[in-house]
Amino acid sequence: QVQLVESGGGLVQPGGSLRLSCAASGITFRLYAMAWYRQAPGKQRELVASITAGGDTNYADSAKGRFTMSRDNAKNTVFLQMNSLKPEDTAVYYCNAQLGVTRPYWGQGTQVTVSS
Repeated sequence: QVQLVESGGGLVQPGGSLRLSCAASGITFRLYAMAWYRQAPGKQRELVASITAGGDTNYADSAKGRFTMSRDNAKNTVFLQMNSLKPEDTAVYYCNAQLGVTRPYWGQGTQVTVSS
């Protein structure tokens, strides 16, 4: 059974930082491309950052220069370091795992709220 479990969300003031984690099980993690998506109320889910099996990263324009995605294959975990957070970063953040064109797997999401 595949499980993606996100953690690290919470309430933070503007300008603050959070580090999200996503622990995967039930997959050969090192083979999977991983990604973070987010969905704000009333908006569509959007890609925030992705990392290939080889470790190459890609970021949405809104995340460039502020967010850093990384992976630890020994721990089957990906991370999203979020700095200089803004109120518009408020959303539920979801972890995604995909191998080629096979069906993607999703976590249950973790809430990030940026507010003073």
